[in-house]
Amino acid sequence: MMKRFILASNSPRRRELLSNCGYAFEVKPSDCDESISEALSPQEAATELSRRKAMSVLAENEDAVVLGCDTVVAVDGKILGKPADREDARNMLTALSGKRHIVVSGVCIADKAGCVCFENTTEVEFYPLSTDTVESYLDTREYADKAGAYGIQGYGSALVRSISGDYFSVMGLPVSECVRVLADFGIYGTVKF
Repeated sequence: MMKRFILASNSPRRRELLSNCGYAFEVKPSDCDESISEALSPQEAATELSRRKAMSVLAENEDAVVLGCDTVVAVDGKILGKPADREDARNMLTALSGKRHIVVSGVCIADKAGCVCFENTTEVEFYPLSTDTVESYLDTREYADKAGAYGIQGYGSALVRSISGDYFSVMGLPVSECVRVLADFGIYGTVKF
């Protein structure tokens, strides 16, 4: 009998990445508290939020393996969440302009026997962005609901000068690490590990 596998996220990118690997899964977004202490590092924040998400969904689905994930963007030591509005997104993009920042995806994979949490940190560098570039990007509305106010897989790809690390982690899910940990939980996609 195949184990139930639940993605504790409503992210279309995470759904796409898991589907591309051949996983059969349910989607049950978590409604856990996502407030975090400013004392946490970006890595600690992403990991803690992914753990909360996985455990809150597991509490209602004890027969399943649950994958929780959270992605955090940080520049100059400051965590940038999802923008509240266009002005907030403008401020974030201006802060990222011409600089290197980190994108941290925290992952927690859990079942009733235990959990494995890990994080993946990728460095991204933006080109310097003119006011016109920022405004035209904001016009796409792609920034909405995205940590750091951009999506690397869409129009935001034009803002990126370089990336050092896992591209898929910047999209929201470090796929190659996830598939290996999922295999330890008895969850397999098309390619077996």
